[in-house]
Amino acid sequence: MAGYKDIVGNEQIIAHLKNAVKQNKVSQAYLLSGDKGMGKKMIAGTFAMALQCEKGGEEPCMECKSCKQAMSNNHPDIKWITHEKPNVISVDEVRKQLVDDVQIKPYTGRYKVYIMDEAEKMNIQAQNAILKTIEEPPEYAVIILLSNNIEVFLPTILSRCVRLDMRMLRRGKIREYLMKEKGIPDYQADVIAAFAGGNLGKAINLASSEHFNELKEEVVRLLKYIGDMQVYEAVMAVKGCEKYKVEIEEFIDMMMVWYRDVLVFKVSQSVEEMTFKDQYKFIKEQASRISFNGVEEVLKAMDKAKVRIRANVNYDLALEMMFLTLRDALNGKTDV
Repeated sequence: MAGYKDIVGNEQIIAHLKNAVKQNKVSQAYLLSGDKGMGKKMIAGTFAMALQCEKGGEEPCMECKSCKQAMSNNHPDIKWITHEKPNVISVDEVRKQLVDDVQIKPYTGRYKVYIMDEAEKMNIQAQNAILKTIEEPPEYAVIILLSNNIEVFLPTILSRCVRLDMRMLRRGKIREYLMKEKGIPDYQADVIAAFAGGNLGKAINLASSEHFNELKEEVVRLLKYIGDMQVYEAVMAVKGCEKYKVEIEEFIDMMMVWYRDVLVFKVSQSVEEMTFKDQYKFIKEQASRISFNGVEEVLKAMDKAKVRIRANVNYDLALEMMFLTLRDALNGKTDV
């Protein structure tokens, strides 16, 4: 567990939470939304630690017994909700770990804090079970939901939570962090920062991946010839990259960087702002084949594919729909 000073970016959210503690206006339900790797767990954990800190400041002191218990994940009044199945949080898990437990008063602290990561995985029954607690919580309860997909929540849950949306970091800030804190050379930090898309956690994972360069080459190899491939061939190529132990969203993010390069070239004819500078020839060729509207449709299709995969839509089907849009755009079947 870290303090606020160790969190990069999202200063507005941190300021909001610190101010809530300072003015004694802590809400009883929060929803932190943002992609995986953006620091939601770090912010939620630090906020929980500050709420329980024996010195009562807006930031955790990191020295008292309460803070030390929180840092070792051993605080009796800070509860992290867990779930056995990878893709669902069941109603029984919500009832046992939160709904029933919240009736017991705090053991040592002023608050009882519940943090649920991947809260979007609650099924409807689980959401309904937690709803009454969110609507009428004990005065000592603070419930923090962390999610990368708020579309799946009941409107009643959304309306009763203070929603805090994580913001992407500037590319330069990620580059600076990688060079300063991780010792990454500037040329490699440039590329990783571009692929990370404003997500520091993703950048750190990519920087530590021994397969990063291989994965990048696979993306380049696929996108060079994507306009001439059958859809099933493209899907098989992406599935083959599972050997690099990255999530499919990271692969799609790399593809999006390529098409942003295509867009940059269409607008400026400049190589300087491109990430795939060494693929200038192929970027230029695709820019001549695809319309502005086509690039926009491709990027939208990639975003939709990520959303569908998160929602557990058939994996192959999500990729097939994305590649169909991509192939049609490259072959001039998207309106200008």
